[in-house]
Amino acid sequence: MKNIKKLFVCILVSVTFSCNDAIDIDQPGLLLSENAFGSVSDLNDGLIGVYGGFDNTQEILLNAIFTDEITLGLVNGGQNRNSYGLILTSASPTPFTMWTKYYIALANINRLIKGASFLTPESTEVDQYNSILGQAYALRAYAHFQLQTYFSTDYTDDSTTGVIALNFVPEIGQEVARNTNGEVFDFINSDLVLANSLLSDDTSDPTFINKDFVTALRARMALYREDYTLASTLASSLLTNYPLANSSVFPNIWTDDSNGEIIFKLERVENDPYSGQGLAGGGTAGSLFAFGNSTLSGSPFMEMDRNLYNSFDPADVRLSTYIDPSSLIDTDYQNSIDYKNTDVLVIRKYPGSGGINLLNDLKIFRSSEMLFIMAEAEAANNQLGNVATLIKQLRDSRFTTPQPLPTYADQTAAFADILDERRKELALEGHRWVDIKRIGSKAGKTLEREPLDCAEVGVCTMSNTDKRFTMPIPLAELDVNSLLTQNPGY
Repeated sequence: MKNIKKLFVCILVSVTFSCNDAIDIDQPGLLLSENAFGSVSDLNDGLIGVYGGFDNTQEILLNAIFTDEITLGLVNGGQNRNSYGLILTSASPTPFTMWTKYYIALANINRLIKGASFLTPESTEVDQYNSILGQAYALRAYAHFQLQTYFSTDYTDDSTTGVIALNFVPEIGQEVARNTNGEVFDFINSDLVLANSLLSDDTSDPTFINKDFVTALRARMALYREDYTLASTLASSLLTNYPLANSSVFPNIWTDDSNGEIIFKLERVENDPYSGQGLAGGGTAGSLFAFGNSTLSGSPFMEMDRNLYNSFDPADVRLSTYIDPSSLIDTDYQNSIDYKNTDVLVIRKYPGSGGINLLNDLKIFRSSEMLFIMAEAEAANNQLGNVATLIKQLRDSRFTTPQPLPTYADQTAAFADILDERRKELALEGHRWVDIKRIGSKAGKTLEREPLDCAEVGVCTMSNTDKRFTMPIPLAELDVNSLLTQNPGY
């Protein structure tokens, strides 16, 4: 059950680069930063509004549909068919949604930060004022990092083109160029340092940003940047404080009855802006896969890919957590003459909570990811025995009995096992596309779709160096900003 219901307020005026027709208006009574916040209480309301602009359902869908996590479901009427066919252009809705939602969020954050500069808190309000600013800077860093993740071609190359580093509210019609990766990552790091200096040590509520969020983001970013020493150090500190959930607790994480191993999550409650259907993201997470509920009778229009299902051991708690028991499991599916109807793998990773079907909190950082970061760092350093120990630790927590210690012939085998285990553990959380982009080549792997699933669209694989592992800059943005450059190949 939810104990706290957040009020999503709309006191911030959103600005996005592609909406010039809408914003090229001198609006009477426009609420500017200098007069938007009359008190620290107003500022806190503004922060809640900023939180309301963050949502990762689009990332969940993109990582699932452009890889091998899901397939067209039993009652699919064309939903996500182009994306499942790996069609991606600058006119596709996915990159436009990803780009605009984060730049809207950044405009609102920058307006909040600027507004805060006109306030002088009372002595009793200083801690709250600092915490609000710390959360704002951390969210600004996270928004930039998400944009980098999807629109930068190579996270490790400082000289390549990144996204727009935005630390101000753009003027109407203002054109802004993309920064280099080095400039954007430096900006993210500076925001995280500032955030860490302002945030408290309170970790009682994982739906609000604290210092551990900063550490988790730094760990993920260091991993993507292949700064393995820093990534492992940061991840290790979090894994100590957030131990892995055991097999009895793990299912409760996904019904929101436990905060086990959760470092940070976005809270979702009834009647918030995300409590409805959201086929392309922006609604409940569960509604990405089904119309009514997470059972066979709930009209599942997307299902789990059979190859992913096959990768789970039947005794693995993740299988019974991620797949609904009402599913139809055809043990001889490869010889079925009616595969679509005899083998129906209903996704229940987001079954709902608080009495609302398909509505669940969105888990952004979990301790299992920190363990994988440590394992990847060990693989990069050719410490294969240490990789095996960490992967066994994760598997032991997902079974009721101890699991065998894996062995690896070489680094490629170790990276392959990490990638496979991440596929199972982090399924439908928004990681798979990014993981193949990052370490597919190191692991000698790419998409592994079930042939019977992907035969319907005739596209079963994609090279792990394909241009589609970087989002194109949306055409709508290029049309209104002559300083923007397109990513290679689009």
